[in-house]
Amino acid sequence: MPERLHARVEACYRQAEAFFKRPFSRPQVSFELRGQKAGVAHLTENKLRFNPQLYRENRDDFLRQTVAHEVAHLIAHQLFGAGIQAHGEEWQLIMRGVYELPPQRCHNYEVQRRPVNRFIYRCTCPQGEFPFSAQRHNLVAKGRRYYCRRCKATLSFTGEQRLE
Repeated sequence: MPERLHARVEACYRQAEAFFKRPFSRPQVSFELRGQKAGVAHLTENKLRFNPQLYRENRDDFLRQTVAHEVAHLIAHQLFGAGIQAHGEEWQLIMRGVYELPPQRCHNYEVQRRPVNRFIYRCTCPQGEFPFSAQRHNLVAKGRRYYCRRCKATLSFTGEQRLE
């Protein structure tokens, strides 16, 4: 996909190599991430996944901050091993020292939420309406039971669905 993103990943690695004076293995990069996350680093697989929609909508900040953020996770893992915290001291050191960027844990990109189908369940309480996700509804179909915390009754599907 975007050549600029691949170039930024490579630039981040070269910066880290110059800073730490050692080579780092390059990751596999994919653009198969959807939803609210801008990027994800898979440490043991040495893989980076990025959200193409958030990249398109926030290109400059994404290239500067998000790519460095995710690369820093892989660099920290290669330097310090698996026992470190995701956004701990080691990762922050890389963000500040190597990339000279603020160690922000989360992005503030506007995320368009898709309408989600909800399955309506009820109990015996007057206001006892519970919108279930498709995943939870499927678990009920396989025999799982959910109970109301107030009246302790088993929640039952009303047959009603709605988009939220």
